[in-house]
Amino acid sequence: MPDTLKLLVRFAPLVFVLLWSTGFIGARFGLPHADPLTFTAIRFAIVTIVLLVIARIRNARGPAPGLAWVHLAVSGVLIHSCFVGGVFYAIDRGVDVSIAAVITGAQPILTAAIAATLLTERLRRIQWLGFVIGFVGLSMVVLPSYRGGGLDALGLVACVLALIGITLGTLYQKRFPMQVDLFFGSAIQFASAAIVCALWAFAYEQRVIEWNITVSLTMTWMCLALSVGAVSILLLLIRNDAASRVSSLFYLVPPATAVQGYLFFDQTLNLLQCLGVAVTAAAVAMIIVDPGKSAAV
Repeated sequence: MPDTLKLLVRFAPLVFVLLWSTGFIGARFGLPHADPLTFTAIRFAIVTIVLLVIARIRNARGPAPGLAWVHLAVSGVLIHSCFVGGVFYAIDRGVDVSIAAVITGAQPILTAAIAATLLTERLRRIQWLGFVIGFVGLSMVVLPSYRGGGLDALGLVACVLALIGITLGTLYQKRFPMQVDLFFGSAIQFASAAIVCALWAFAYEQRVIEWNITVSLTMTWMCLALSVGAVSILLLLIRNDAASRVSSLFYLVPPATAVQGYLFFDQTLNLLQCLGVAVTAAAVAMIIVDPGKSAAV
């Protein structure tokens, strides 16, 4: 492997975390000017076109219509529609970007739990203890805002659904790997997600979007840097590593998002919530880190 490619692979997780965390900030910039699922549906439609153009330039061929398309569509709806749609809806309801990032950042814990129950993976006692401690840590983060009226109930539900979607999508993508061009396969995923978001937008939203400079720049960044760049890195990592190891990257997103939230919106977590982040991080380490044997899917 060329040295340049090795360097890119080594820093791919860091680049992914930095790019992925900007999604929460982008939501805060764009959502005051657009309905959340309308914005998301348009974004996914644009990304689909961009990916198809890239695939065409590369002379890539898509899979034959059949089961592969179904697997791509299911994983696309889970990873993109459920996760992005849920987060955008939650932030639109007033949920703080750092809180949304922390809740969805619990993916490593949920991934390990599902792997243990559905994929019959054996977990040690210290890992089960990590589940309990992780729940306590997340409660420390969420409850102060909720009791103070700062966390909308529907927003909380949307965050949880987003967490479930990205977790199941990651496991599904790993469980049903498909030897298909990354860009063509991603185009199928985003097209499926765009259809689902559009249906929800037509059913429950006024489909309002104000095309100003803020919305245009936010849409451009989220389409190219996030949906094309970060998601491509995520799918590449899933293909080449265990799902639980890849999912552990999501816990690095809340701190990165919190820093950006402070820089752009002067948002901070109180002392109890910061301690909750530390407690949950320790729980993730207890679950994921297993000397001599990883809790990999």
